[in-house]
Amino acid sequence: MLRLSLAWLHLLALGVGIAAVWSRAASLSGKPDVNALRRAFTADTWWATAAVVWIATGLWRLLAETEKDIGFYMSNHMFFAKMGLLLFVLILEVWPMITLIRWRRSLARDPSFDAASLGDGASMIAMISYVQCLLVVGMVLTAAGMSRGFGSR
Repeated sequence: MLRLSLAWLHLLALGVGIAAVWSRAASLSGKPDVNALRRAFTADTWWATAAVVWIATGLWRLLAETEKDIGFYMSNHMFFAKMGLLLFVLILEVWPMITLIRWRRSLARDPSFDAASLGDGASMIAMISYVQCLLVVGMVLTAAGMSRGFGSR
């Protein structure tokens, strides 16, 4: 039952995460207003929650060897490609995370915060978010390949 629960949570977090990061991008595309910013904050919270669940369940499945022994993963090129894509997603997330935290604080301090002044920053976060979606899709492709024996030495 543990294997099933961990796999279910891992895949559920994937779906929630990709929908959330896409929603964040869509909210920040175009000229942002306060409502768009609030939608982006909500989507960003879901994205962060999904990432924590995704990484925690992934580590648990890896280290507890609930699916395969750790040697399978450590000798699989697809696993390392998937981890590389995850690392790239996380690196890309640093600037949007810091920026969105700063914007949240600004909006909390000043409800009349001019979201229109965020134009370039908002469009950059939207672009990064769309790239992250593609990277997550790449992770799914590598995971599917790995589960079918591709990448093994």
